[in-house]
Amino acid sequence: MTNPVLDNHLSADHMARALRADVRAGLSGPRKTLPPKWFYDATGSELFERITELPEYYPTRAEREVLLARAPEIAAVTGAATLVELGSGSSEKTRALLDALLAGGTLKKFVPMDVSISALSAAARSIVEQYPGLLVHGVAGDFTEHLSLLPGDEPRLVAFLGGTIGNLLPGERGKFFGAVRELLGPGEWLLLGTDLVKDRQVLVEAYDDAQGVTAEFNRNVLRVVNRELDADFEPEAFEHVAVWDAEQEWIEMRLRATRAMTVGLPGAGVEVRFAAGEELRTEVSAKFRRERVEQELAEAGFELAHWWTDTEGRFAVSLATAR
Repeated sequence: MTNPVLDNHLSADHMARALRADVRAGLSGPRKTLPPKWFYDATGSELFERITELPEYYPTRAEREVLLARAPEIAAVTGAATLVELGSGSSEKTRALLDALLAGGTLKKFVPMDVSISALSAAARSIVEQYPGLLVHGVAGDFTEHLSLLPGDEPRLVAFLGGTIGNLLPGERGKFFGAVRELLGPGEWLLLGTDLVKDRQVLVEAYDDAQGVTAEFNRNVLRVVNRELDADFEPEAFEHVAVWDAEQEWIEMRLRATRAMTVGLPGAGVEVRFAAGEELRTEVSAKFRRERVEQELAEAGFELAHWWTDTEGRFAVSLATAR
């Protein structure tokens, strides 16, 4: 068994600097925001795993259904020698792709990329143990900054799954698709998971479950900021809110202050005031229609080749080729 190779493109203080910058930018404006990537410390990751098992939260199950059904077809169409997974986490969802590509005899290397070095290392070791003949080359990096540094032989298949693309605002999505297209040569592939527009009640319940797990996950971002920036947020003084924006076609997760308060963030050099009822947006989760996915991919230089959904039409996995 070959040990995984791990490249680290993150400086020792990368996360601290990035969090400080996001806090200063997001909490100083007229509408307070934090990006959702700060949910995922060890506690946040455990809470999210619980969310994926909740009856209300359909995306993980729906995407898994598509991948299990279509992985052999994806392998046959792409003939990928390298599978790249962006935001890999535990890499659980890609095992169907690994099985199919290895069965097809084309896959030589798996390249998982994640900002969490600990999660990446654990996942890479697990993959090596499960697939002893496969070369695993993990990359610790941010997919908004380090795509050009990804290794791998052509043809490559880049997988961006879980509906994570929906956490990016439209301009950010355009930059992301452009960066992936710049990485790939003509005829290489992008596999994309997108949650679809559906009934408002189904969407809201998926982000505001009856057990309150998502609420705890949302408030955990304040604990991350407290720990990393010596802040004094009181997480229990904020209530979880999930709102469907029909015009933008996205869910917003927010934290609403239950009373007026002032929060000190010494590690960021700022102090933030909240009025009673004021909200902090912690996540946007865009939902898609096929037409929008196809248009945004085309604008970046991709051609949509295949579009698959689960049997209930809740979630789509699309395969696009670089023109």
